[in-house]
Amino acid sequence: MNPLGNCPGCGGDEPFEQIHTGGCPDTDGGECPEWMCTLCGAGVIMGTVPSARAGSDRADEADAARQHRRAA
Repeated sequence: MNPLGNCPGCGGDEPFEQIHTGGCPDTDGGECPEWMCTLCGAGVIMGTVPSARAGSDRADEADAARQHRRAA
């Protein structure tokens, strides 16, 4: 059974299927975020977006960049 999603082309909840069923070129072994409406063919990106947490290297780099821009 395909998951239902809000299709931007159809304007309603329609079934979606993954575009790349085997070996997604956009991920390193993870679930492919590219989905397609089975009714009209509209493509969407579905999934979670990781965020930087306080104390992580990414958060520290982002803070340093913001401070650098303020100083300039």
